Amino acid sequence: MGRAASRTLGGMWTRIPSSSLRVTGADRVDFVHGQMTNNLRAAPTPGLVPCAFLNVRGQIEQFARAYRREQDVYLHLDADQAGALAARLRRYIIFDQVEMQDVTDELRTVHVWPGAVPSGWQADGGDAQTFDLAGSTVLAGRVNRAGAAGVDLHYLARHEDAVLAALPGTEVPLSELDAARVQAGIPDITRDALTGTLPQEVGLDLTGPLPAISYRKGCYVGQEIMARLEARGNARYHLVRLTGAGPWEAGAEITADGKVVGQAGLHAGSGSVARLRKELADGAGVQVAGQPATVQLIAAHA
Repeated sequence: MGRAASRTLGGMWTRIPSSSLRVTGADRVDFVHGQMTNNLRAAPTPGLVPCAFLNVRGQIEQFARAYRREQDVYLHLDADQAGALAARLRRYIIFDQVEMQDVTDELRTVHVWPGAVPSGWQADGGDAQTFDLAGSTVLAGRVNRAGAAGVDLHYLARHEDAVLAALPGTEVPLSELDAARVQAGIPDITRDALTGTLPQEVGLDLTGPLPAISYRKGCYVGQEIMARLEARGNARYHLVRLTGAGPWEAGAEITADGKVVGQAGLHAGSGSVARLRKELADGAGVQVAGQPATVQLIAAHA
């Protein structure tokens, strides 16, 4: 039995670099719903909805996971993203009864890998749950970061020592989680430098590995572009996996026959995910920042 397999049996967890916003007020659900690609109104309370915030050209500005709770909407983002999203949301507040608070400094997040269950988590429960862990109230979400659903835990920074001591198994670095998600074909929009792209190009469509769009929810910034792409189905790029020794930087150009055909994500493990033109076939050879790599298509999800 290998080292990774034996650790999985005992459980693993990884710290997730994060930023976060808390949205309160009577109009919080309708307001956030009207800005994002997915359907927050349809989520249960508590509930969890992955989503993107787009510009008027339909390009991703931020990716977030939105937790709908009794008293607020909690937006969990990658590191250094909360400030930009808060500034964007404030531009659209007119008569809405909402308030925003950047709670990045107050909270921490870890991901408990598949196969381990933190004490208090109900495996047959909803995608968002709140429970007590080591004397601290934690918010938990069912999130696929490694090819199967694990659990994201959000907790107060001042309780970190107690919470981490109560987690099952051992801590593993983010680089190992990145390698697992790349192998599973799961993008990390910020870490893979995929902001500025269309959601359908990078796995956020309904059949992608990270579905974050509702085509029936109504208006939001960028919605017209999303509707046009759904009707015509003409996105020229899609998400693939690249294998290659690397390393290369996230955002590195991919070339084939001397032409730029896409951009690579963060190199981790044996390769990366990538945004690539659809005409490149499975098994095609490409160059990433001058280094050889091979295209692997990612199967559509049901």
